[in-house]
Amino acid sequence: MPIAAVVDLVNGWGTVPRLEAGEQDQELPSFAELAGRFGVLAALAGGATAAELQRVADLVYPVFAASTAAQRASLVDSLLTEAGVRPGLRATGDGLEAGWVVDDSAQSILAAAASTLYAQLTEHAPERLGTCTGRRCADAYVDASPGGHRRYCSVTCQNRARVATFRRRHSTSTRTGS
Repeated sequence: MPIAAVVDLVNGWGTVPRLEAGEQDQELPSFAELAGRFGVLAALAGGATAAELQRVADLVYPVFAASTAAQRASLVDSLLTEAGVRPGLRATGDGLEAGWVVDDSAQSILAAAASTLYAQLTEHAPERLGTCTGRRCADAYVDASPGGHRRYCSVTCQNRARVATFRRRHSTSTRTGS
């Protein structure tokens, strides 16, 4: 599962991002929407319901919201354990191929998300995961910026914050007569 799919899963089905954005009463997206953007996931779904996707999104969201690398590591370890993910080997024509094994196919989406986060955290700085600091937004993101100082999930949220700051400063300077 690509890390972008994990972010989409969390932001589309997660209770916290939906609540913060005031979208809790809107219908949850279907798995087909997520699978359509990331076709590799179709094999994982097995008819996944919106409720199952929401459950997985809510389990994964705390990894993005955690404030330390140690918290993220502990959360991902717990997700891997809950999903029953274990390393495995498979014989190929020329040798062996390493991978992940999940015995319970009902846990495949959680297993895929957890193993993706495992790879993300072991290959990149843990601080590259986060949640938007924008007003009325709690969307998850992966920071791929060169400096690693991202605070918003999108340019839209960043621009809203800049406009709000500008208006606040302008309003304050107008009242003080500056």
